[in-house]
Amino acid sequence: MHFKTLTVVATAGAFIVASAAFAGGHLTEDQQRAVDARQSHMGLYGFNLGPLGAMAQDKIPYDAEVAAAAAANLAALANMSHDAYWVEGTDGSGDGIRAKTEIWTDMDGFKAEDMKLAAATTALAAVAGDGLDAMRAAFGPVWQSCGSCHEAYRAPRS
Repeated sequence: MHFKTLTVVATAGAFIVASAAFAGGHLTEDQQRAVDARQSHMGLYGFNLGPLGAMAQDKIPYDAEVAAAAAANLAALANMSHDAYWVEGTDGSGDGIRAKTEIWTDMDGFKAEDMKLAAATTALAAVAGDGLDAMRAAFGPVWQSCGSCHEAYRAPRS
């Protein structure tokens, strides 16, 4: 009888701990949608930065059409509203989430970084198809903007 009671208590205790861990590690549907949207958005940044960076580093030949399209995509992405992505409770505490809490505690600084990226990508889009030298010159500020925002507001991969 004692073994049976101990088993029931231990099982119930394990269930309570597991339930609390499960609930604490999961996001609401709205939070998950926000995380998915911003991660997709960042993936699109990377997809479009890839060929531009490769051209800037002479890893692939410069192609004015590809450069212009990628730069236009970056400018469109950077200039659209991102406000709905930053739902409270979706910082780096979840699985695969690298957004630092500083985004929410320093939203003005974060938005300033966002505005720098919008300006830099707009300038890049204006010249990306005008030759490798023009594209390279305008690509540098975009890359710097990405890096400064990541340094301040993105946690390293765990």
